Amino acid sequence: MINHIRIENFAIIENTEIDFEEGLNIITGETGSGKSIVIEAISLALGSRADSTFVRHGASKAVVQLAGELDGEDIVITREVSAAGKNLCKRNGQLVTLGELSETCRRLADIHGQYDNQSLLNPDNHIKLVDSFHGDTILPLKESFSAAYTDYQAVKSKLNKLLSMEQDNLKKLDFYRFEQTEIENAHLMPGEDEVLAERVSILQNSEKIFAAIETSYRLLNSGEYSALSSLGTGLHALQDITSYSKDIQALSEEFADIYYRLEDLSSDLRKIREEVTFTPDELDDAISRLSLIDGLKKKYGSTIEEILAYYDKISEELNQIENFDDVKAQLETETAKAYEALSAKAALLSEARKSSARELETAIEQELHDLNFNSAKLSIDFRIPETIGPDGNDTVEILISTNKGEPLKPLVKVASGGEISRMMLAIKNITGTYDRIPTMIFDEIDAGISGITASIVGRKLHQIAKDHQIICITHLPQIAASGDTHYRIFKEETENSTFTTVQRLSEDETVDEIARLLGGENITETTRKSAIELMELTKKKIQ
Repeated sequence: MINHIRIENFAIIENTEIDFEEGLNIITGETGSGKSIVIEAISLALGSRADSTFVRHGASKAVVQLAGELDGEDIVITREVSAAGKNLCKRNGQLVTLGELSETCRRLADIHGQYDNQSLLNPDNHIKLVDSFHGDTILPLKESFSAAYTDYQAVKSKLNKLLSMEQDNLKKLDFYRFEQTEIENAHLMPGEDEVLAERVSILQNSEKIFAAIETSYRLLNSGEYSALSSLGTGLHALQDITSYSKDIQALSEEFADIYYRLEDLSSDLRKIREEVTFTPDELDDAISRLSLIDGLKKKYGSTIEEILAYYDKISEELNQIENFDDVKAQLETETAKAYEALSAKAALLSEARKSSARELETAIEQELHDLNFNSAKLSIDFRIPETIGPDGNDTVEILISTNKGEPLKPLVKVASGGEISRMMLAIKNITGTYDRIPTMIFDEIDAGISGITASIVGRKLHQIAKDHQIICITHLPQIAASGDTHYRIFKEETENSTFTTVQRLSEDETVDEIARLLGGENITETTRKSAIELMELTKKKIQ
């Protein structure tokens, strides 16, 4: 439940705090005094979207802090919204995301407003009521159905794609075969183009390469005074005197290392010299091969690897085209099996929904009778759609008759604003029970009702408040008289500012407030007596 809320610089509220109690908390006030602003502040604390327009004019930020209990533990929620639009969420002093906060608060409180009335008129939302009524049973079936639906859609998509390609396949067949043959005949090898490019460069410069290598090799090896011969003579001279000095021995070893490295280099030069040959035919063949590869690159990919990948792709498509009938038959079989499994899951889900709907019909109808719909009849209608959709094989709509002898009709064609408010109260009472939400907040629950019906709604709210904390904004004295704790919102003006304040009312102040609701701003002894009489009569009926 919600124990306390502090609102600072939120809209026209500068700074106010409210201690809520168990039972039915009633909030009243003049039109425009800021009643709905309190609900907006609570909604912000419970995870609704923040807006910089919430920040009071002239303030840097708005702060809403809510303290309560959830699952037996204390919880403190803080929301801050800056004038610059920055948003901060905290749970028990720790920063959390808006999604994490909303997930927590969804279990703490439920807010009902005008939007809920409109959503009830939309048949698309009726299936959600049925599914949530016995959620423990239906949710696993929905998850199982959703998995089957995903599998069916996947294989059906493959089949549809294949069928859509059927006409194009005939056009592609000859073209793909030509491309496949062209790439096959090239006998490409990965990296071949790089090797060929290097070979062409060597062949085109073979005379220059040979001359340079020959010169280097001759300087190292040819003649009595070649580099290697001279170095060998020097090495032998040093080796003869290594025993006389460690330094000379070290130099001799370095000298020997250089000599042997030059010998290896000489051997490598000899091998390259012997391999450097030049024939015009070899050069022409290499250039021709590179030209062929470059031509394939322009058609199928910028590298040989990409060309080969393209070859694999068209080969796979060719295989599919050439074996179209076999692939089609296989996908049709898989689709039929997936649809059969989907239909079975949908049937189980539908059966569970219909069982839930029968109990929900009875529960809502009983609630409506309690809310002065004495002759109301309600039915949850099931229809089979043309195709199984993501919600199953059911189209669900609530039908109602509010008067004897009238046929059942859709809510949107029957219910007035006041009737919709009462229906939503009935549904909230039921859903609040199985959702185990500790706090229920009602804004505009009294829209379109008055008189006896208002008294009945007040008693129903008081009844619900035995199992839930209720916070209710109202302008009707009959509902206010049913409250356990009363608050009045009023607006004060100074020369430069407007302030909204929330005041907890004493018993005498509650009488005055209900008298104001009965007779207007001027409270007389007559209206006070009427207020006392209404409160006493209400207490007798709710005991």
